Amino acid sequence: MSLEDVVQSDFFPAPDTPLKARTFKDVAAALLSRMRFQLLTGFLIGVVFPAIVRPTLELYVDPLVQYDNSFLGTTAAFLLGFLVFRKLTAFPGVRASGYILAAFGVAYVTVVLVFWMLRLDYSRYQFTMSFVMTSAAFYGLFFLARRSKRLELAIIPGGDVTNLKQLDFVDWRMLSSPEAKESDAPLVVDLRADLDPVWERFIADSALAGRPVYNAKTVFESLSGRVQVEHLSENTFGSLLPSSIYGSAKRYFDVALSLVSLVELIPLFAIVAVLVRLDSPGPAFFRQARMGFRGKPFMVYKFRTMADGSAGNDVDAQMTTEDDPRITRLGRFLRRTRIDELPQVFNILKGEMSWIGPRPEATGLSQWYETQIPFYRYRHLVRPGITGWAQVNQGHVTSVQDADLKLQFDFFYVKNFSVWLDMLVLLRTIRVVFTGQGAK
Repeated sequence: MSLEDVVQSDFFPAPDTPLKARTFKDVAAALLSRMRFQLLTGFLIGVVFPAIVRPTLELYVDPLVQYDNSFLGTTAAFLLGFLVFRKLTAFPGVRASGYILAAFGVAYVTVVLVFWMLRLDYSRYQFTMSFVMTSAAFYGLFFLARRSKRLELAIIPGGDVTNLKQLDFVDWRMLSSPEAKESDAPLVVDLRADLDPVWERFIADSALAGRPVYNAKTVFESLSGRVQVEHLSENTFGSLLPSSIYGSAKRYFDVALSLVSLVELIPLFAIVAVLVRLDSPGPAFFRQARMGFRGKPFMVYKFRTMADGSAGNDVDAQMTTEDDPRITRLGRFLRRTRIDELPQVFNILKGEMSWIGPRPEATGLSQWYETQIPFYRYRHLVRPGITGWAQVNQGHVTSVQDADLKLQFDFFYVKNFSVWLDMLVLLRTIRVVFTGQGAK
């Protein structure tokens, strides 16, 4: 079992235990956790079945070439959707059931657009039926997985392992001795700790026997979505710097999306600006110096959501609180829907921000955090964003403790900087905009 399967604890809740497990529940859990089983089951139900029943159910059967195109197209859409689904649900705190439709919907729409642009014939019935059956198959797998074994991990005592128990969605088994047969679950151990030679032999023997052994630090990051701030963490390439290739590609995407969005946003900007002026005295837009990419200050643009002149220069004034009285009536709505952030599209065009990244803090607040929290400047390794991993997981910051927790999410984002994490943040942001969850 890979660490990715550990993270996907709600959809793949059981370790990749041998099929000779003693109970039917263990066998089912082992099957559900295997990628080959998920691929085969989904392919048979979502691609093969619609192709077989199509001649019976479709009123006007298409030519053979269209039949072949449709089968190949739905196969490509299924595989792409499965890849997107696995990548999205590999991140912490993701309930797989909430991303089945999104992942496969994106994949099927993408393939249909490719067919349309290339003017290839295809069966709308088969694509629609395949999408419906694929989604139903994975919802069924999710339901069965939820009824099977809960994620269980065994902790080897010693070193820094106490913080693992705060993750209460896992059944933690603290081993008392190497000889005790308390659990056969995958092992979690602090590999940096000075362990007793007896435990070291036990770890080696377990690994030789095929039992998964994970580092406690990596498991905590993978299950919590946070990187602890008492040390800097390298990414999978062994570097503190995020991927420069994806960073460059993301910059082109940011500019393209900003230019397209401006066509739709300019009329909205005019309407919101008038409403802000009517709601309370003062300018429609708010400008403030923020700390940006690579520690360089810049001027951020927002719609004003507070009474004019209430955002002072001291630290207390720059940190908003729960039900802050300075926020106007319209301002609460603009904050909840994130509309107040949209003028930052101009910051994106100037290269100061991205659509997704750590939120930029006011310069005074950022400098103060640097004196209070170790390695705070590390978050400036990527461009700040309109929305980010910390925002969709934590929400607003009202204290130094909140800022420390937010920084752990920012560290996780920098360390796992990728298109998949950005896609997940985008989907969660859409949910926040429509539900208000996490917005302050």
